[in-house]
This record gives sequence, structure tokens and C-alpha cells, in this order.
Amino acid sequence: MARHIIQGREVTTPVEVRDATFCGAAYLVRADAARAVLAYADAEVAEVLPGKAVCVLGFVRYHDGDLGPYNEFCVAFQVRPADGPRDPERAGAGVFTHWLPVDQGFTLEAGRTLWGFPKELADIDVRIGSPYKRCIVRRDGRLVLDMLLRPGVPVPVPAALGPIRFPRVDAVTCLDGLTRRVPLTSGGTGVRLRPGGALIRLGNHPIAKELSELGLPKTALVSVTARHVRMSIGEAVPA
Repeated sequence: MARHIIQGREVTTPVEVRDATFCGAAYLVRADAARAVLAYADAEVAEVLPGKAVCVLGFVRYHDGDLGPYNEFCVAFQVRPADGPRDPERAGAGVFTHWLPVDQGFTLEAGRTLWGFPKELADIDVRIGSPYKRCIVRRDGRLVLDMLLRPGVPVPVPAALGPIRFPRVDAVTCLDGLTRRVPLTSGGTGVRLRPGGALIRLGNHPIAKELSELGLPKTALVSVTARHVRMSIGEAVPA
């Protein structure tokens, strides 16, 4: 266990998230465009099909956790770290967090300090109370993205097995020229899956332009919602 002081408060790792709601979609995008976006980091875009990479867009409402309640949006890519560990459990895989706006200052400083997450403040309107899940992100007064998800079918899990345990895939970050791996384990209940299921409207912010240049298709590969998610986020290590 490591101890850190953030804004006068002690935070220990692993940081625990006891309850959060996640909504996200995976898209097949141009691998060459993804490589151009991640040129600043020591990470290799994973081609899942010839010329194609996976980009994940998602939003989270953190209800209860060590960093407090807040909303978050994420732009991430599936990668193979150039020189990262290759143990059998991870097989070198990772999800590179490229953009991670949040709406609270404490989690912003903690995320940047502890793990090198590229957190920045934004206006994030998360709406999860209706059957359709929606997130509107604005930065510097400009619309970045308006994302709408239609949840799919429930993933059946026998009650005796408890929450679904999600596959272990480390987060990969790069801040101030340092690429890190962040061990993250998670599980959840109320998980729903479907092919497609997401609608996106891009705004006029530079991040929106960057997303459009990836060649985002109109239809997502798959969308996922999870009503109650738990996470444990460990100490970052250089990649």
C-alpha cells in the first residue's frame, strides 16, 4: 500500500471505487489515424483487423469511491505497449487512455499525480436515469460530443457467482512524456451488451475534429452498460 497527499488529503493505493455506472461503445477506426493520435506515447496501436484499430468512447458516473463522486468521459485505444511486461495474464495488452475529462478538481489532481491520466476539467452532463443513457461533453464552452446509448440484453449470471468479473486489461497512460501502466481490476452487476446501440454527434471542439479524423463509423462494434461497477486501481509503474 502506497500513501499520497492530494490537496491535503491522504489517498492510498489501490484506490477503491465501490459503486459506479459505466456506459460505453467500441468502434473500429483507421489504425494509421490512431497511430498519428498516439504518436506522443511509447505505445503501439493494436491492429485487430488489417488497417483497423479499436477506439472506445465511454462515460462513467462515480457514485461512491475514494476520490469522491464525479462524472468522467473517456477516449481510449487498444494498444500493445512497446516495451511493457508480457506476462501470461496480460499478454502485453492494454487500453491507452488518450483523453479523460472530469468535472471535479480533486479527482483531476489525483488522476494526474498518481497514474498520469490525462484528466482535465470539462462540463460533463451524464443522464442515466432513463432507458436511454446519454452524455454531453463541453470544453471551453464548445461542444465536444453528444453520445446516446441504448442498452442491450442483460448478461445472465447465476446468483451464486456474484458480480461479473471483467477481464484484466491494464490502463496505459502518458503524461509529461512518461508512459505508465496502471493495474486495474473491476467487476459489476446489471451488465448489458448489444451490437451497435450508440449514436454520436460531434461538435466543433478540436477533440471532436480529432475523433472525426479517425474515421468513426456510424455504427459501433458493440456497446456495454453496467449499472453497478466496482474497481480497484493500483500503483502506476513505468511502461
